[in-house]
Amino acid sequence: MHHVAVDLGSRQSQLCVRSPEGQIQQEVKVANAGLGVTLAALPKSRVILESSSEAFAVADLALGAGHEVNIVPSGLAHNLGVGQRGVKTDKRDARNLSMASCRMETLPTVHLPSMHSRELRRLLTSRGQLVSARTGMVNSVRGWLRSQLLRAPRGTCPENFPKRIRELTLSRPEGLPEHIERLLKVVETLNDQLKMADKELESLTEADLVCQRLMTVPGVGPVTSATFRATVDEVSRFKTAHAVESYVGLTPGENSSGETVQKLGISRAGSTRARAVLVQAAWSAWRTRPSDPMVCWARGLARRRPIQVAVVALARKISGILFALWRDEANYDPKHGSQQQ
Repeated sequence: MHHVAVDLGSRQSQLCVRSPEGQIQQEVKVANAGLGVTLAALPKSRVILESSSEAFAVADLALGAGHEVNIVPSGLAHNLGVGQRGVKTDKRDARNLSMASCRMETLPTVHLPSMHSRELRRLLTSRGQLVSARTGMVNSVRGWLRSQLLRAPRGTCPENFPKRIRELTLSRPEGLPEHIERLLKVVETLNDQLKMADKELESLTEADLVCQRLMTVPGVGPVTSATFRATVDEVSRFKTAHAVESYVGLTPGENSSGETVQKLGISRAGSTRARAVLVQAAWSAWRTRPSDPMVCWARGLARRRPIQVAVVALARKISGILFALWRDEANYDPKHGSQQQ
């Protein structure tokens, strides 16, 4: 099998093609738009890429041309010769990657997500940007209120925030400054865009049987189910619920050496977004389903430990339950809520 290394760039990419014996047969720089044609013209090869924004799209092209694909984590690429000895050029990096492919039968590789998973991730990322922008605007207005010795009324959610702030300030002689009014108008626009994003997400999760099963768990809605679905992608990748809990960074870390044993908090490895929405789902279940068995288990833990620790433990349990439901193609059963894994 031939070995093809692709050093990806934003516009052009460097290719290095080696024979099964490791001899360089071709070195060429190709525009990214022409990579599909170039890869299709090559004999069956193992294509090695460094993970990047373009990597998954190029991997699809390589797979479509009948090649084997390895996407090397960017953090490990240096160990394979990328940027070796402080000298980094596209040609040199492609040569080193292709040589590593020749010498190593098994290469470290990242998971290539399915198209459905990538579509969910793109939608969730766009929605997250809208939420982040709205939060920044709202916090800016709240900061201005504090400078005026004012405070937003209790229960002021982002959806009705502009209306409540106008009611609070327009009755004053000073009125509402124009620069704050501009921020409120942007918040209203972001609210409208978020409603459309939520409708799109709901339509996708309604058509996805896996997401429908996941949403039978207390506290889990379209955002959490879609995020978990996109993060795990293929449930067969994980043997146990604990493996999934570790993958999303909700298991305890450890820093031990020799006779020293030090247990740490959660590892925070993996997807930050997945971990955040699982914790939010735990808080939602904590508040809305206090009699559910898994929430009762967490509340029992909260009698011995801080409530934040109990909620994170509940989030870890929810991730294990979601994995089990997906694996077993089942819906949530409250009777097994505190044991299901």
